[in-house]
Amino acid sequence: MYKNYVFDLYGTLVDINTNERKMSLWVKMVELYSFYGAKYNPKEMKKEFERICSEEEKKLKKFDYPEMKIEKTFKKLFENKGIKLDMKTYILVGQFFRIYSTKYIKLYDGAIEFLEELKKKNKKIYLLSNAQQIFTEFEMKHLGIYDYFDGICFSSNESCKKPSSTFYRILFDRYNLKKEESVMIGNDWISDIRGAKDFGIDSVYLHTNISPWDTVLEEVEANIIIEDGDLYKLFDIVK
Repeated sequence: MYKNYVFDLYGTLVDINTNERKMSLWVKMVELYSFYGAKYNPKEMKKEFERICSEEEKKLKKFDYPEMKIEKTFKKLFENKGIKLDMKTYILVGQFFRIYSTKYIKLYDGAIEFLEELKKKNKKIYLLSNAQQIFTEFEMKHLGIYDYFDGICFSSNESCKKPSSTFYRILFDRYNLKKEESVMIGNDWISDIRGAKDFGIDSVYLHTNISPWDTVLEEVEANIIIEDGDLYKLFDIVK
């Protein structure tokens, strides 16, 4: 039926629980920054982190749904204290932040099996993810799914995110995809499903444990709705 399967990641293939608000995270980040001579207290750093993220996003006002690069925030947190390091270090600090803030990360049951099935049927697999590349690329490799994808677009690298049609268009133009041959699979009724509809492609909605809390299934405008998030039911759409 479809040649190209475009996936969301978190809440679709990957189950994740993170908490960037917990103060224990910021205590650890303060310790890490102090190793390089950048002195903060936890509340100060958290507030400054949020301010910088907001400031960076405002710079991308030409996009309807902007997405900044998180490594710029970690860089500015050092520079605010007069510390200049290399980009490799800023990225590594950002990855420690992600590890500290993550309670768990794992694949949903059936994720690998479905990706394998698509490969067996010679389908093309793509990722369109509202995600930070410095986090997500490495998490995908850790989970063993990175190499299944024929093409990947991270919102942080494109300065925009779903449901923006601009973000969808970037993926389709970059990999020469045809709308009528493609389907979007995701767990967010706005970013994945409404975004796909606005762009003009079919969609499959998976209602999972981290789908938006305000989802009303009767209002989800997907071609197929899987109410229990069972990935094994996706096998029925592969022909």
